[in-house]
Amino acid sequence: MTNVTKELADRLIREHSLSLDEYEALLTDRDAETAEYLAAEAVKQRKAVYGTKVFVRGLIEISNRCKNDCLYCGIRLSNGKCNRYRLTEEQILACADEGYRLGLHTVVMQGGEDPYYTDEVLVRIIKGIKAQHPDSAVTLSLGERSRESYKALREAGADRYLLRHETADAEHYRKLHPAEMSFENRMRCLRDLKELGYQTGCGFMVGSPYQTMRALAEDLKFIETFRPEMCGIGPFIPHHETPFAKEPAGSVELTCYLLSIIRLIHPRVLLPATTALGTMHPKGRELGILAGANVLMPNLSPVNVRKQYELYDNKICMGEESAQCMQCLSERIRAIGYEITAERGDYAGE
Repeated sequence: MTNVTKELADRLIREHSLSLDEYEALLTDRDAETAEYLAAEAVKQRKAVYGTKVFVRGLIEISNRCKNDCLYCGIRLSNGKCNRYRLTEEQILACADEGYRLGLHTVVMQGGEDPYYTDEVLVRIIKGIKAQHPDSAVTLSLGERSRESYKALREAGADRYLLRHETADAEHYRKLHPAEMSFENRMRCLRDLKELGYQTGCGFMVGSPYQTMRALAEDLKFIETFRPEMCGIGPFIPHHETPFAKEPAGSVELTCYLLSIIRLIHPRVLLPATTALGTMHPKGRELGILAGANVLMPNLSPVNVRKQYELYDNKICMGEESAQCMQCLSERIRAIGYEITAERGDYAGE
C-alpha cells in the first residue's frame, strides 16, 4: 500500500467521500494490503450499524420473459433458445408462503420486463402477500416502469425496489443496451422510486464489457450522491447466447474490493453478497460478507423453473429445495462468525 493509497483510504474511512479522480486512483492502485485494510474497516463500520446480522430475502423469479434486448443478459428478447416461463399469481403466493415458513420476512419478486404483469396484476399479488404476511416486506425488481406504475405498486404495499443502474457512465450504458433503452430513463426511474418513498436499490456489474476504472469511479460517486438504501453489485458473467458470450468474466477480487468501498461510502447501506459472487467462487458469498456485505438472497422459485432464469452461465443453487438452501447458507455464515436473522432487515435510517 503506497502512502497515497493509504491517505485516500483513511480519508474515505473518515469522511465517506472522495473525488472522482481519487476513487479512480484508489481502484487503479489497489493491492492486497489495501484490500485487507479497507475490508477490515468496512466490517467495523457495518458491525457498528448492523452487528453480525446477515439479512435474508426470499427471491422469487417470477418470469424469464422480457421485452428488452440487453446485450449481456441470458433472458434477452433475441435469445430464441431460452425456454420461457411465467409464474401464476397462485404460484407466487405459494412461494411467499414457503419463504415465510422458513423464516424469511422479505419477499423479492424479480423478473424480466414481462408485459403480462400489469399494475392490476402486481397490485393483486402484493396485496395478497401483505394480507397473508403483514409483518413481511415486499421488494420488487421488475425493471423500468412509469412513475404512475411505481406509485400504484407503492400504494399497494411494496416496500422496496431494486433497479440496477448498471453504469453511471452514459456512453458505457449505450454499449450495454439496445438503442431504445436510455441512460436518462434509467436515472429517471431511480429518482421516481426514491421520491415515492421506496427503499431504493441501485447497482452495477463489475467487469462488464467496455468498463473502465473511470466508469467504476463514476459508479462510486453516483452511490455517494444518490445514497441508495440498497446496492447490488456482482461480477459480470457471460452467457453463451448473448453478443458478449466470448467476453471475459469480472473479478471476484475487484468485486469484494468495491463492496468494501461502498460500505465505507455509505455505512448504513443494505449490501448483498450476490449469487454471481457465489457462482464465480466456491466461497464467494462468504468473501462478500467478509468484505462488508450484509444481505443474502436464497432462491424460493419453484425448482423446475430455476434453470430457465439463466441471466448468465453456470448459476448456482439450481436444484436445491429452499429449505436445503437456507440450512446450507445458515451453516456457512455461522462458520465465518455471522448469523442469519429472521428480521425484515429494513434500512437503518440516517
